[in-house]
Amino acid sequence: MQTDPFRDFLDAAGWGAAMLHPLAGDASNRRYSRVAAPDGRRAVLMDAPPERGEDVRPFLAIARHLSGLGLSAPAILAAEEARGLLLIEDLGDGLFARLAAADPACEEPLYLAAIEVLAELSRHAAPAGLMPYDSTTMPDLGALALDWYLHGGDRGADPATRAALAEALRAALAPHDGPRVLVQRDYHAENLLWLPERAGAARVGLLDFQDAAAGHPAYDLVSLLEDARRDVSPATVAAAKAHYLALTGADPETFATAYAAMGAQRNLRIIGVFARLSLHFGKPHYVDLIPRVWDHLMTDLAHPSLAGLYDIVRHALPQPTPTRLEELKARCGTVPTL
Repeated sequence: MQTDPFRDFLDAAGWGAAMLHPLAGDASNRRYSRVAAPDGRRAVLMDAPPERGEDVRPFLAIARHLSGLGLSAPAILAAEEARGLLLIEDLGDGLFARLAAADPACEEPLYLAAIEVLAELSRHAAPAGLMPYDSTTMPDLGALALDWYLHGGDRGADPATRAALAEALRAALAPHDGPRVLVQRDYHAENLLWLPERAGAARVGLLDFQDAAAGHPAYDLVSLLEDARRDVSPATVAAAKAHYLALTGADPETFATAYAAMGAQRNLRIIGVFARLSLHFGKPHYVDLIPRVWDHLMTDLAHPSLAGLYDIVRHALPQPTPTRLEELKARCGTVPTL
């Protein structure tokens, strides 16, 4: 049980007698522990070491913004930014992914509630200072699929194809560079918690939003419905899209085109990120998720507006066959530098 490294921080926050119980981490260098006080109070300790590239300030800023909109980001109970330590509200264990796995009938109601959060965010401009997430920044990130999934971390292996892919992504994304909203970028069932005692959009507890950016509202809808870690039923996908359109009044055809473009970029990026997590960070289990992401990518690229991008992907990227996936796993942790 890990207690000593953070005891002074907990003492200063009034939780000196509490015990720590490690929680599952994520793909980052952040670590989480549940903090349990003798009087029954609970909180969560986030340890985000600055020396390992983490920074808690974006989490603090976005949490306050979301809470100001009436959404359920964790309340900040204590913070020591220089050490990367936060004590935050414990929103419980009701992860959407866990609840939907235990009772598939609850999937659609949960996802419709998650749509209410996105509809609320669509009504507000993104806060100042967020990175723009549009045709100026997204194409290079989409090319991670070439850098890592295809070329094993060698960004310069085929500059002509990389430039062509980035340009095709830019052309697909540019028509959707209008007013920007806050996009959390990892808005999916393993980062959402069910809080049934609250009302409306506040019933959805929000986690892992520190990488939020200013982008198109379709992006987080893609994150939710084209989940890299679980299959969302077609009925739930259709109901969620219809609910979003009804709540926001967005034009269905225009939104569908934006959704496909955001999805193509996101899924290309994730394929590259998952390959990098295995090749560089020694986390081979992420390779097993690539086929699902590939299927999402093919669905998005079937949209008529993305024919040019599809042609490049089809010729440049190999399908994630078992042989290809085993090759990635065989090189797990062997790429020493980014």
